[in-house]
Amino acid sequence: MTRDDESRVFRASSQHSFQPDMNSTSVRQAVLADLEELATLFDQYRRFQGQASDVAAARSFLCDRFDHGESVLLICLDGATAVGFAQLYPSFSSVSLSRVFVVNDLFVQESGRRKGLASKLLSALESYAWSLGSARLTLNVARGNTSAQSLYEERGWKQDDQFFMYHRFPEDHS
Repeated sequence: MTRDDESRVFRASSQHSFQPDMNSTSVRQAVLADLEELATLFDQYRRFQGQASDVAAARSFLCDRFDHGESVLLICLDGATAVGFAQLYPSFSSVSLSRVFVVNDLFVQESGRRKGLASKLLSALESYAWSLGSARLTLNVARGNTSAQSLYEERGWKQDDQFFMYHRFPEDHS
């Protein structure tokens, strides 16, 4: 299935509006024309995660994802204003012989929080993944981010109690 096919499947299966209503919120798959708004949101997200502001680097990173079809970006609009996004990376499970998606990033601006927008983003990314036959969605959340943990658990997400996650970084080489 090509990226265009995946986009059509998502549009056909989503319960969310793809035409911005000036008085409501909507979630849709982002397109390259959304890059500037996404770069600003992505920079805010990275600052929230403790990184230094660098809108140009954020723009370049997202542009590369679009150019190479390496991720799926969903954008959340409050009226015509972009207030949040989610980024999914496709992967596969060898054990279940199926497609899976990693929710690497999910962010809503401070002004849009506590309005159900993160829940709308989650609904949209779940619809997208399930429409493509994904066996699961996976995400990581900071131990201290209890509000996000509560949201995920309220929506039926389960904490993994079977596996530990390990990382190896290039500077760790001896």
